[in-house]
Amino acid sequence: MTRPRTTVVVITHNRRRELLRTLDHLARLPERPPVIVTDNGSADGTAEAVARHHPQVRLLRPGRNLGAVGRNLAVRQVDTPYVAFCDDDSWWAPGSLAGAADLLDEHPGLGTVTARIVVEPDGVDDPVVEELRRSPLTGPPWLPGPALGSFLAAATVLRTDAFRAAGGFHPRLWLGGEEELLAADLAAAGWWLTYADHLTVHHHPSVMRDATLRRTHGIRNTLWFTWLRRPAGPALRRTVHLARTVPRDAASLRAFAEAAAALPWVLRERRVLPQEVESRLRLLEPAQRASKARRYTG
Repeated sequence: MTRPRTTVVVITHNRRRELLRTLDHLARLPERPPVIVTDNGSADGTAEAVARHHPQVRLLRPGRNLGAVGRNLAVRQVDTPYVAFCDDDSWWAPGSLAGAADLLDEHPGLGTVTARIVVEPDGVDDPVVEELRRSPLTGPPWLPGPALGSFLAAATVLRTDAFRAAGGFHPRLWLGGEEELLAADLAAAGWWLTYADHLTVHHHPSVMRDATLRRTHGIRNTLWFTWLRRPAGPALRRTVHLARTVPRDAASLRAFAEAAAALPWVLRERRVLPQEVESRLRLLEPAQRASKARRYTG
C-alpha cells in the first residue's frame, strides 16, 4: 500500500454525536488517512464512544480542555509530511486530501492549502469562500491559487514541519481567530498560503457552541495578534478601528479587558513582522474590516 501523505487531526469537546459523524465520513475517504483525535476533556462519553466505534483512530486524552493547543498535541504524533485539520462538525470530501497533498508536493514553497467550505445540510458555500476567491494579495507566478493572508483551521492542509517550526497555535489564544498569528509567522518564515477552489470541506455547524464566547475570544485574539506582530502605527489604527466598530456590549468590553490585562506578556513576546509580510497585511485590511465586522456582530 502507498504510504499516507496526510494525517487528519480533530479536536473535540462534548460533541460526541457530531464527532462520530465526522469520523464516519473520514473512515470512508479513499485516501484512508490516519486520524488523530484530541478529546479536550469531554464529559459526555466522547472518548469512550470513539474507542468503541472507531478503534483505528488514535485518541489523545489530555484530561482538560486545551483549546486549539489540542491540535499541537496531536501534531506531535504525526509522521506524515502533511497534516489536515478539521473540526468535530466538519469533514473532508473524497479526493480533497489527495488534491491538497498533490499541490504541496508540486510546490515546495507552499505552506498551506485551504479548501472550499460547503455548509450542510443545504450544500451552499460558506460566505467566507467568496472572500477567499477574491483575495487581493498577489503571490508568485507559481502559486496554484489565490494568495491568502491567513487560513481556516477546519479547512486547511499544512506542511507538518512548517507547522512545528512555527510553534503551532499559541497557547494563550485558545479558540477564535487563533489561525491569524500562526499564518503570519508561517509567512514570515517564507511560506505561501493559498486557496484551492477544487478542494472541499463540508461543515454541518454544531448547535453546541457558545457564539458569544467565541466572539469575545475573536476580538481579544485579534487585538493580541495586532499588538504582537504589527508595527506601532498600524497596531494603533487597528485597535482604534475595532474599538469603534465592535458592538457596544458586555462581550466586547470583556474582550478588550482581557486583551489589556495581558499587555505584560504581549510586550515580552512582541516580534514585529518583516516588512514584506506587513505589506501584505495592509493590502488585506479593507477586506478584513468588512469580514471581521460581520463576524464580531454575530
